[in-house]
Amino acid sequence: MDVIVTYDIADTEGPGRVRLRRVADICGKYGHRVQFSVFECRLSRTKLARMIGEIEDVIDRHKDSVIVYRFPGAAEDAKIRLGRTESRKLGEPWVF
Repeated sequence: MDVIVTYDIADTEGPGRVRLRRVADICGKYGHRVQFSVFECRLSRTKLARMIGEIEDVIDRHKDSVIVYRFPGAAEDAKIRLGRTESRKLGEPWVF
C-alpha cells in the first residue's frame, strides 16, 4: 500500500534534534523524502507496522506529531503537484 508520512517534532534543539534525525532516518529506510518532513512510502502491512513501531519508540508522545495517511490505491493517482516537479516517482529505483 502507499502511505504518506508527515511529522512535526516539537523542538529542533537538544533532544528534539536527535528525535528529528531519527524519525527522518526511519522514514528514509521505508520511503523517499518529498518535502522536509514528508515521505512517500510503498509498504506491505508488515513493513507499515514495523515503521510505525520504530517511530513510536523515538517520538515524545506529549510533544511530537506524526501522521500516516494510507491510500487504497497508488498515492500517485491521488496527487496533484503544483510548482517544482519531483525528480522521480514512488517505486522507481535510485541510480547512483
